[in-house]
Amino acid sequence: MKLLSVLVAALLVTLAVVPASAQPVISAKSGMVAKVQGAVFLDSQALEDSATHFPDVKEKQVVRTEDGLAEILLTPGVFLRLGEHSSFRMISNRLIDTRVELLTGSAVVESDDVVKDTNVTVVCSSGTITMPKAGIYRFNTNPAQLKVYKGTAEVELAGQHVTVSTGKQVMLSGTSATLEHFDVDDTDFLDHWNRQRSEYVAMANVSAAKSLLNSSSSYASLGWGMGTPCMGAWGYNMYYGMMTYIPCSGYLRNPYGFGYWSPFTVMRAYYVPTYNSGGYNRGNSGFNNGSFGYNTAAATSSGYSGVMASSGSSGSIGSAVGASSSGSTSAAASSGASAGHGGASGGGGGRR
Repeated sequence: MKLLSVLVAALLVTLAVVPASAQPVISAKSGMVAKVQGAVFLDSQALEDSATHFPDVKEKQVVRTEDGLAEILLTPGVFLRLGEHSSFRMISNRLIDTRVELLTGSAVVESDDVVKDTNVTVVCSSGTITMPKAGIYRFNTNPAQLKVYKGTAEVELAGQHVTVSTGKQVMLSGTSATLEHFDVDDTDFLDHWNRQRSEYVAMANVSAAKSLLNSSSSYASLGWGMGTPCMGAWGYNMYYGMMTYIPCSGYLRNPYGFGYWSPFTVMRAYYVPTYNSGGYNRGNSGFNNGSFGYNTAAATSSGYSGVMASSGSSGSIGSAVGASSSGSTSAAASSGASAGHGGASGGGGGRR
């Protein structure tokens, strides 16, 4: 708690407009709208996709989609992605107790990092769900249910407590919590879009983490590299015009197998030895045969050129991932049609 308060006080920012640099962003609140696609509303206000303007969802406000999709940043490393014809209400936007209620439709919570002193709770129908581990959690209202594609969820329902693990689902209405198996390969458009966004965000991490490494003032403002504990941060990548996640330390794989570099380790992404018939060559830029989730990014002085136009990881969304993500939902559907919840190259989540 004390650490979180210090970090928030040190870098409290207004998230309405993000500066044109890959600076770290620590907010005192959850609920930044990072991406909208199609018809999305904050209460009665129509939201437009922007590379610089990211509105906040305040307590009691409702985000609603028609033929649209929305990506909301909750606590550091946790995303809520709202499907078409869906809505949720922000009950509490405090980092230590973020609570959202899914009102209609469907949503996916992708938890890439579980940061100390933060908590996310989802209320859906009669169920109250927390997600103590990184994972991919699908919520539906009709019928009201939770599906755990990866990870572990804790569910309170009708006075009962049940733990829901990978490959299990539970109905969130009625008077009993009964676990059932489901096929994790049975996915739909929202699941495909969630994976697509997950890949975009991870790709944007590289140059954002490097920019933070090169900015000593931003680095110090987070307490990183000063011998004290730290938490991850949202970062703005000016080259992609989007938000990404920067972990505190090490190298983090998210549940899809896509990687996030911290400023401490990001230079490994630029200098990976490669093998040829004469032995290993040092100083090669790029990712080594997809060992960190990507293998087709060409290095530049500031980041990776062309990485949005290529998808080198096994089980990726295909070459169409390079298309602009600000198009129609039908365009996203075609680009994400082959994506599911299968593991990316390198396997599941965790740190190195």
